[in-house]
Amino acid sequence: MAIHITSAQALWFLPFVTPICLWVIWSDLRSMKIPNKAVLALLAVFAVIGLIALPMADYPWRWLYFLIVLVLGILANAAGLMGAGDSKFLAAAAPFIDPGDLGLIGMIFATNMVACYVTHRIVKHSPLRAMAPTWKSWTSGNKFPMGFALGSSLIIYLGLGIALGT
Repeated sequence: MAIHITSAQALWFLPFVTPICLWVIWSDLRSMKIPNKAVLALLAVFAVIGLIALPMADYPWRWLYFLIVLVLGILANAAGLMGAGDSKFLAAAAPFIDPGDLGLIGMIFATNMVACYVTHRIVKHSPLRAMAPTWKSWTSGNKFPMGFALGSSLIIYLGLGIALGT
């Protein structure tokens, strides 16, 4: 499967997106919450870096993707299918994804979701848990910190964009 994001676009985005995604991952693992400040920071990165990284004809369309995913996320949250933070993060991440890569990001997320879930459950029941004994994700029953999979999927996508993009 070809990747549509260019190496240059991914290279512009990745250094700014990575610390925010790591913040989202850490926060969701620690408290089962994705901070609104992280979501707003991700949008701010797109607002500024998107102007540099993307062709001007593409930039406004990416904002439309943000709005579409935000509305779908609000509906999914209202239906109890996902948390509000997850919905907001997905919407803020949407502009970074080239529309030609929707199938690819779906495959990345599906594979990464399984890897994150298995990793979380293994660490939860291992001595490694002692490194972060107070994380709420260890004791949240069947709930899973989706920010772990969402944030790392965006990092993986942009990393692949650098490696495989044109």
